[in-house]
Amino acid sequence: MIGRSVAFRIANALIEKMSAFDAPVVIEGETGTGKELAARAIHYRGARAGRPFVPVNCGALPDALLEDELFGHRRGAFTDARDDKPGLVELARGGTLFLDEVDALTPKAQVTLLRFLQDQQFRPLGGRREEQTDVRIVTASNRVLERQVEAGAFRLDLLYRLKVLHLPMPPLRERRADIALLAEHFVRASSARYRKPELPIDSQTLAWFERHSWPGNIRELENLVQREFLLAEGDCISVAAPPGALAAPPPSEPVLNYRKAKSCAIAEFEARFLIALIGRVNGNVSAAARISGTERRYLGRLLKKHRISKLSPTEL
Repeated sequence: MIGRSVAFRIANALIEKMSAFDAPVVIEGETGTGKELAARAIHYRGARAGRPFVPVNCGALPDALLEDELFGHRRGAFTDARDDKPGLVELARGGTLFLDEVDALTPKAQVTLLRFLQDQQFRPLGGRREEQTDVRIVTASNRVLERQVEAGAFRLDLLYRLKVLHLPMPPLRERRADIALLAEHFVRASSARYRKPELPIDSQTLAWFERHSWPGNIRELENLVQREFLLAEGDCISVAAPPGALAAPPPSEPVLNYRKAKSCAIAEFEARFLIALIGRVNGNVSAAARISGTERRYLGRLLKKHRISKLSPTEL
């Protein structure tokens, strides 16, 4: 959990409070806001930290397999049941069962889950008696469940069982102060994963990051930083953005290494120059080479280096 923004601190404080209690939690937020990470934080900061955390994607549970996945089966329950198989609720015993995309459950699956939540008793397929378990239920949805109830897609009584505590996860556009921190974290993570030296992110790119709306939230940022880190040429990470997106105040903490600072400055200049140039000639590379006094092949290499599309300004 990385951040310093007001929105992040509010969410983190809620996680800290919720981890102290054993009540069910519903985490709501847009795709990519870190709902599973928040669920893990609730689990590992609480009294159940030493027990399993078992995540389940409800969208991948068809009705035909739901009871077998959740409750398991006993040997001989059906043709291929050669051995006993524990279900997810048994695997999570003493710990937390995390139900992601809970809004994707079918009406039949919702009834099955509701029945289990009433007393946490279940019967494995082929079993002869009810069994008891002890799990904390944490669920997540990228939709507002009350609206799903109003639309008739989600049971109100199930919502009451699940939503004792509510954790809204803020989108990245409401966490502007965290974007640079997260981007630098993803650089370090990529460096360790791919065994490639860390690179700084140039100041204009960070400025663009802080202006971008990030519809894919943290997941989009992570994907972009990882890709640009792996494909970076030179001594810094520079992302060519649409015209106007690079206009931003100077960085508060400039790169102090002379060679890296010079390389970043050159990369920033090239990106801004090429965006303006290719926009002026509506994507005509030959005309751009003539105007700039540059050899066409060399200009093409520069465009490829900065991944600038040969399009008009309205299409960039």
